[in-house]
Amino acid sequence: MNDVQFSAVIFDLDGTLLDTERLVVQAGLDTFADFGLPPRPGLLAQMVGTTGEDGVAEVRREMGDMVDVDAFMAAWDAAVHTALTGPIPLRPGVTELLDALDRGGLPRAIATNSRTHAAHRSLGLAGLAHRFDPAHVHGRDRVARPKPAPDLFLHAAQGLGADPTRCLVFEDSDPGTAAALAAGMTVVQVPDQRPAGTRDAHVIAGSLLEGARALGLLD
Repeated sequence: MNDVQFSAVIFDLDGTLLDTERLVVQAGLDTFADFGLPPRPGLLAQMVGTTGEDGVAEVRREMGDMVDVDAFMAAWDAAVHTALTGPIPLRPGVTELLDALDRGGLPRAIATNSRTHAAHRSLGLAGLAHRFDPAHVHGRDRVARPKPAPDLFLHAAQGLGADPTRCLVFEDSDPGTAAALAAGMTVVQVPDQRPAGTRDAHVIAGSLLEGARALGLLD
């Protein structure tokens, strides 16, 4: 493992470590059907990586003349809550990558646009709570500005005592990638529900393990 180039690793959560974005999008498609609306998978994928507030604004812009947006979002939130009450599946390669980081002694943190309490809950449901120090799980409520601002990643690096320029970030979304780049970090983007919208990440990979190998974290 390359433990010289990088001094810490920071992960996004949903869509990067956890296979939750797929469940959220499916809950949205089910909600469209419940409201008698044609499916809009492109709209749902477009909202990946945004905050809840930005998502509501996007739905209002796109569908405000078609549906009661507040009722639609409440129904979607309820469907998401139901989908995420059971065990949460992991994205491919998560366990292998975390094991490799353990062997290499690289500290790690989470920086997510979810709220911190929700991130802890999701980690527990995914069986990953023991893999992250609770003090290094950071949600958007920890900073003034969520992604795509760099605040979350800078906050996570500070908590680890790491130089941001020596932090490696794993992200799935464009807003998260932009945030990590703005923080001066090296970024591996592993797109989930939508292809990468830019080529700005240092590595765009088909999986976490592919990205880790590209930067020398794995043989």
